[in-house]
Amino acid sequence: MSQLRKYKAKGLSSSAQPVNLTDVAALTGNLYETLSIASKRSNQIAIQLKEELNAKLDEFANTNETLDEVMENREQIEISKYYERLPNPAILAMSEFEDNELYYRKKDKEGRK
Repeated sequence: MSQLRKYKAKGLSSSAQPVNLTDVAALTGNLYETLSIASKRSNQIAIQLKEELNAKLDEFANTNETLDEVMENREQIEISKYYERLPNPAILAMSEFEDNELYYRKKDKEGRK
């Protein structure tokens, strides 16, 4: 949960904002390389958020429920809404990249890192 608080504390908007591609390309010297790195980090964030959400929702799981017995659970709804309000993982990844919070290595010409 500490990661999520970190994202919320940054005050990132959950909607996409336009960026200058020249500025994005300047981060690595190559636009496609920058987008590749941000994309990989975005996938990591998405997996992490999904695992955290599933872990929290599993606390509410009841194995002997039937469709008639399912009731609204206020806490479960609030948790789901919280995760829905978080910025898109791609927005989070680009923010981390722009703030120099990501570590990445380039492969050499022989394919080694």
